[in-house]
Amino acid sequence: MDLGIAGKTALVCGASKGLGYGCAEALVREGVNVVIVARGAEALEAAAKKLTEAAGASGPFVKHVAADITTEAGRAAVFALGHDFDIVVTNAGGPPPGDFRNWDREAWIKAVDANMLTPIELIKATVDGMAKRGFGRIVNITSSSVKSPIDILGLSNGARSGLTGFVAGVARTSIAAQGVTINNLLPGAFDTDRLKGTMAGAAQKSGQDFDTVWEARKKNIPARRFGTPAEFGAICAFLCSMQAGYMTGQNVLADGGAYPGTY
Repeated sequence: MDLGIAGKTALVCGASKGLGYGCAEALVREGVNVVIVARGAEALEAAAKKLTEAAGASGPFVKHVAADITTEAGRAAVFALGHDFDIVVTNAGGPPPGDFRNWDREAWIKAVDANMLTPIELIKATVDGMAKRGFGRIVNITSSSVKSPIDILGLSNGARSGLTGFVAGVARTSIAAQGVTINNLLPGAFDTDRLKGTMAGAAQKSGQDFDTVWEARKKNIPARRFGTPAEFGAICAFLCSMQAGYMTGQNVLADGGAYPGTY
């Protein structure tokens, strides 16, 4: 399927590896110019090189900015390249797992800054330009914990739920009639460094070894496997497509069937 977005320009956050990289790669393969951002310069440069190779000599451009998108300075570095992004994929590393009894105010503020306020700032900086041009796609990578909370991920549960509530309102304002959609993409268990870190925390809490917890988690997923960044990226690319123009304000869950609810 031709997604109709070749020649558009996307900002993809947290794109040096994992789900962010999967999204950037899928967009590049659709002919989308991408600006990728992440904190680790070395990993980001390697990611940019791979994406450039995937784009080919006559393909879209790939630019990269090594910056912390959760800070004002980081966002300023990105927007120094321009504000006219047609697609924005927000993504920040989730807060660490743990026991809520051990989290102080600083931990909560840091989580809210990264996983709620940063996406809102990126939306605020780009959405009006998208509306003026008559096309825009914003995809927020959140978490399946928004629908089915995970006890050791309380910081993520709270901060990402706040973003979800905000998006539910703003996605249904006048921008919806101006060709701009805002959706949240909720990953379940994908084979990433983030999952490995969460599983390590769960193993420590339960007193089991890592491999036991890892395999047990797989068995609790109807698909009996973890997702891949490439298939996550393909879902993201579709949400950015012309064909997805009638989808907005939605929480799209990708979890191999793990969520047990009907709705």
